Amino acid sequence: MRRVIWLLCCLCGASTGVFGQINESDTLLLQYRTALTGNVQTGNLKALTLIGRLDISVAPSGRWAFKTQNASRYQAFFGRKADNDFLSQNFVYVGQQRVLYPFAMAFLSGNFRRKIDFRWFAGPGITWQALRRPGQLIKLSLSGVYESTRFAGEAYNRPSYNGSSQIDTWRATARIFGQHRLLQQRLRLYYEAYLQPSLEQSDNFRWLADWGLEMPVWKGISFNTHFTYTHENIVVESVRQNDLILTFGIAFRGSK
Repeated sequence: MRRVIWLLCCLCGASTGVFGQINESDTLLLQYRTALTGNVQTGNLKALTLIGRLDISVAPSGRWAFKTQNASRYQAFFGRKADNDFLSQNFVYVGQQRVLYPFAMAFLSGNFRRKIDFRWFAGPGITWQALRRPGQLIKLSLSGVYESTRFAGEAYNRPSYNGSSQIDTWRATARIFGQHRLLQQRLRLYYEAYLQPSLEQSDNFRWLADWGLEMPVWKGISFNTHFTYTHENIVVESVRQNDLILTFGIAFRGSK
């Protein structure tokens, strides 16, 4: 139920404010983006799917900025829950107008399908704006974080981790992010990929590849498609290591 409430809040936000990722280096006081997609079926197949996103960036000055990106996904078939996930990514940037600038981040997440009850990690990092010009943006970043994950199980695909529902580790994070306006700004492409190896356990790593396309329609409203592929090397027994998600929907974005 709390996931449904969260998604309704995202919808309300959409009624008050160009998809793509929000860029903390833009010279704007406030940026916000909301997106909501859903599907309801009855009859031979009873299904409910709700996917919501709410991103906000606040930059009181060119000296620092705060950005939060939040997503939630709920899915059920014949009343049986299949997905009930959330992800909250939070950043504080210092000197974000520079080519090279530091940041601190804190992530919170849960993933029903992967049997992750709760995960958090936090730490500092640095970003390099490798390309920044109108309509084109590429950033590279490197960070170090401490992570704690509580699983819904104590048996894993790697037996050396068996016996505890919690795994803690230090990780490095290497990330690339890009955003491009194409076809005279009628199409926007954005992508992100990162690798997170453990600094203590060589077999404990994961990676993500994420990209999307957005086609503006009218006054900040756009159609979008979003593709995400993830690999997690340490998973609870019977859980697959790879996940692929492809979604379509409508997004709304504004700024001040």
